[in-house]
Amino acid sequence: MISFDLALVWLDLAGVFFFAVSGSLLAARKQFDIIGSLLLASLVALGGGVIRDIIIGAGVPAAFSNPVYLLPPVLAAGLVYFLFFSVQRFTSLLTLFDAGGLALFCITGTVKALAAGLHPMAAVVLGVTTAVGGGVLRDITANEVPSLFNDRDLYALPAILGAVLTAWLWHSGTFNGASAALVAAAVFLFRVAAWRWSWRVPLAVRGWYRTAHGTKVRVRQRKKFRRP
Repeated sequence: MISFDLALVWLDLAGVFFFAVSGSLLAARKQFDIIGSLLLASLVALGGGVIRDIIIGAGVPAAFSNPVYLLPPVLAAGLVYFLFFSVQRFTSLLTLFDAGGLALFCITGTVKALAAGLHPMAAVVLGVTTAVGGGVLRDITANEVPSLFNDRDLYALPAILGAVLTAWLWHSGTFNGASAALVAAAVFLFRVAAWRWSWRVPLAVRGWYRTAHGTKVRVRQRKKFRRP
């Protein structure tokens, strides 16, 4: 029987690999060199986990205390280096790998926070931070608008859903490998469906709407005619 801690490490490593591939794919599209690809893969793959471990006071972050965490970024950079020309026509790959990392990290981040004794609400916040933190670092470093702040993309909402479900399952005593897989699948499908069908949330100001060029225009209310 695989121990809970070991299963959590494997989930974490899978999330690291998915995010690392998304980083290397973005580096390839930006025409970075192989070192830039490796660094961007490492940044997105390990950034969220480092933030998580520092906040919960877990000592040296797992990315630096366990050398195995450094292998997925190296593997991702190598795969993209050799296979990019074979897969570059599939423009959805970056989103798919990013969605995979998001789905796994919102679970592992929330579980580690709950295991450290954090309140469920705080654990949800940290789970979301773990899931989106690396992506924000990746996009800023590559001079892209972070997906988290892109008004034409749903990024944090799937992670929030996954973190909330994970916290609920944990406290109801039904969190296990099967339920974690279902949560990960739900988050992954939510993220991909939102990207595929352009699902949106309301803008920050009521009365604003999106145009074809992404600008926001405030709708002026008509003045009512007042009789003298």
